[in-house]
Amino acid sequence: MDRFKTILLVEDSPADAEMAIDALREAKLANPIVHVEDGAEALDYLHCKGAFAGRSPENPALVLLDIHMPRVNGLDLLRQVRADERLRTMPVVILTSSREDRDLVDSWNLGVNAYVVKPVDDSQFLDAVKTLGYFWAVVNAGPEQ
Repeated sequence: MDRFKTILLVEDSPADAEMAIDALREAKLANPIVHVEDGAEALDYLHCKGAFAGRSPENPALVLLDIHMPRVNGLDLLRQVRADERLRTMPVVILTSSREDRDLVDSWNLGVNAYVVKPVDDSQFLDAVKTLGYFWAVVNAGPEQ
């Protein structure tokens, strides 16, 4: 592979986004990280529209997705991703503070690849995100896009 695929972080909390980005950088991944603040912005990124109209149309290596966000929430975004032929096999990991059974069940029913509850402890959060980034961006072998 000549170029490393992007990791797309969809997170509306600035503090959680900063910690996740720090964790991915600490994992020493060469993948670029793109942070968007909600599902609507993520859809623009994935469909190369709006502010992302000029980007390469390659799918991200991984989408780290929060559930509860303004405009388009994580479950609605996941539903649209799994309905899109071009995006459907892209790995999506829910990274959320929600411990609601309904969110967990809905995520799995919509085809999420993993559901991770954000640890309250900062060091555990950093470790979890580093592990997720490394596994999905380096170790995992997915179908060619």
